[in-house]
Amino acid sequence: MKFKFAHNNINVLDLDKSLKFYNDALGLVESRRINAADESFIIVYLGDGSSNHLLELTWLKNWDRPYNLGDNEFHLAFIVDDYKEAFAKHMAMNCVCFENVEMGIYFINDPDGYWLEILPK
Repeated sequence: MKFKFAHNNINVLDLDKSLKFYNDALGLVESRRINAADESFIIVYLGDGSSNHLLELTWLKNWDRPYNLGDNEFHLAFIVDDYKEAFAKHMAMNCVCFENVEMGIYFINDPDGYWLEILPK
């Protein structure tokens, strides 16, 4: 028996804002979408165009408050081919929330406060 990663899910308050952020900040694009027949939720899968792993964004119609991220120890990590260019871009977007110079990594915040780790290639 063998298991293979499919996707990670995060819930978002403003789907359009999140879609724009993930495209602008990380180049992720929508690969497919599920709209509930009763309009109670929308699920959008984002891909990077080079791996099979997807990020699933779930929007719930009746959710009316920020998500409780606890201690925010959960995060997704992305490898970038031009670390300096990515860092400059994310600084300009004002979304860098933590930099660990010693380890050579940094984190950005998405619109809902999820941390995303950026790693050099």
